[in-house]
Amino acid sequence: MMDIYAQLQLLLRDLEAELVTKQQWATQDMIPKDLVSTEPFAIDKMSFSQWLQFVFIPRLQLSCDNRDSLPESCSVAPMAEEFYRINLIDAEAVINQLASIDHLITSA
Repeated sequence: MMDIYAQLQLLLRDLEAELVTKQQWATQDMIPKDLVSTEPFAIDKMSFSQWLQFVFIPRLQLSCDNRDSLPESCSVAPMAEEFYRINLIDAEAVINQLASIDHLITSA
């Protein structure tokens, strides 16, 4: 049986693939100063998809690589539902991946 880090790494790879498929994956890196924010989901500096790409995925991947403790809870899927609904983007698969990540982390 895979440990939580291996499971999370698979989910993160699948999430990235879905973001690419839905054309929600940036081809250029962000300017480092634009990655600094105190707002939830860095909404003042980037779109939700950018936050997933440049903040959420890298932080969780680093935690997996270092086998650091994971957050006690995770609830990103509801924000995804709202963002993609408002922006009229069909991203059900992205939302499902995030719900799986939320569940894995929260139930650990």
